[in-house]
Amino acid sequence: MDYLNLSLSEEIKPVDVEKIAEFIVAMQKESGEIPWSVGGKTDPWDHIESAMGLSIAGFYREAERAYQWLALNQLADGSWWSETKDGKIINSTKETNFAAYIAVGVFHHYLVTGNVEFMKYMWSSVSRGIQYAINLQAPEGEIYWARNSAGVIDKMSLLTGCSSIYMSVKCALEIAKILGKKRPSWLNAKDALGEVIRNRPDLFNMIKSRYSMDWYYPVLCGAVSGEDAKKRIDHLWDKFVVPDWGVRCVSDRPWVTMAETSELILTLAAIEDYSRAKAVFSWLSDKRFPDGSYWMGVTFPDGIIWPEEKTSWTAAAVIMAWDAINRITPAAKLFNHQYWQER
Repeated sequence: MDYLNLSLSEEIKPVDVEKIAEFIVAMQKESGEIPWSVGGKTDPWDHIESAMGLSIAGFYREAERAYQWLALNQLADGSWWSETKDGKIINSTKETNFAAYIAVGVFHHYLVTGNVEFMKYMWSSVSRGIQYAINLQAPEGEIYWARNSAGVIDKMSLLTGCSSIYMSVKCALEIAKILGKKRPSWLNAKDALGEVIRNRPDLFNMIKSRYSMDWYYPVLCGAVSGEDAKKRIDHLWDKFVVPDWGVRCVSDRPWVTMAETSELILTLAAIEDYSRAKAVFSWLSDKRFPDGSYWMGVTFPDGIIWPEEKTSWTAAAVIMAWDAINRITPAAKLFNHQYWQER
């Protein structure tokens, strides 16, 4: 493990969280919707990620408007369309991890604000989103990734998507407990899902092992923890981590992305590997635009910014990573394994 090449610095350059959040807010529509970029598409998962960044930065009203938009646009079966643009459906798939992720966002907002009333308001949407995902759980425990617009199940499953759902169900169970709701079927679904994430990689038939997310997401969500988590991160570190640049999106391309880099930071913080988390964060300092946004990706070693699109969710991921290593808000512990073990 080539840890010696980590650019460990005594101090990380400060991040202007408010300026980054203002970049996201400038993109938010009157309805509360937060598209990927100016004039771009919207998907539920990245919309929620952006809202989480706003919560950390103290833009509570804007974050709540984002969640209200989700509540108003949720479909009858508890899902959302995968992609819309200017109110028009451009991808009519209904993905399980998109539907479930609302629980992570709502619980995150509660951790930041302590606003139980808002959590009560969002309970119906959270419950329906989680149930949509759990309804697509296979007998072995993995969760199929989507239905199409006709309601037909696509019986493919993704390790990253299922890891995201695992985290979502954890958060939903916490919300349920706070609100005095009992959902034993959710707990059973979570346990079965965690088991296959840890021990049945053969069940994930949409192979994405080239993607760094398949490496760190089982740890980020907490399904893989303890020594196994540390071993998993160490095992493929050199495959995906490029010192001074960031984290590759895919292992066989000379391209790192700021979102994947931020998520690895969250993962390292989750297992309390703060020295490496801070070192990796230091690599982000020169990969941003003057308006507070961060590059979506950059090729190495030539340093070509690609694509040039400025995305809301990339900015939010950086805010979340900054919170995780500096513990600015109570939500900094959202992914922390020790926190969940004590629940």
